Amino acid sequence: MTTTNEAKAPEHTPRIRWTEHAPDVYKAMVRLDQASRKHLDPALLELVKIRASQINHCAFCLDMHSKDALAAGESVERIVQLSAWEESQHFYTEKEIAAIELTEAMTVLTDGFVPDEVFEKAAKHFDETELSHLISAITVINAWNRFGVTARLVPGHYTPGSLKH
Repeated sequence: MTTTNEAKAPEHTPRIRWTEHAPDVYKAMVRLDQASRKHLDPALLELVKIRASQINHCAFCLDMHSKDALAAGESVERIVQLSAWEESQHFYTEKEIAAIELTEAMTVLTDGFVPDEVFEKAAKHFDETELSHLISAITVINAWNRFGVTARLVPGHYTPGSLKH
């Protein structure tokens, strides 16, 4: 068990400060992120962003979206259980489960496609405008994750609401 007197591992540094060297790309990503949020419940959106970030091992985005979800009133229990949602479905609504399943299918394209049954389940819970925005939001968080993991962004310094993506 770790005590408060024990030293923690040293914090790593980012590989590259990509936002400083590609500011137009960063600004375009922020605009794309803002556009993808429309028509979606903010709490559901944070669950989707957390789940994709778990799959992609993006510690920076996990830090950000977990803190944003907590600040928005999401429970610690639902955030913690998200990594094992299949065994703890009773924490989520059918609509949230459909969004989480679609997130996983779009994030892990190992079979090269999103299964029809996953898409159809999501289509039952979201109208076409919502579903289009959900697909967009999942695509955007996966892009953010790739920037975060590749640039090796440092988690732990984010303050809820200070930066939205």
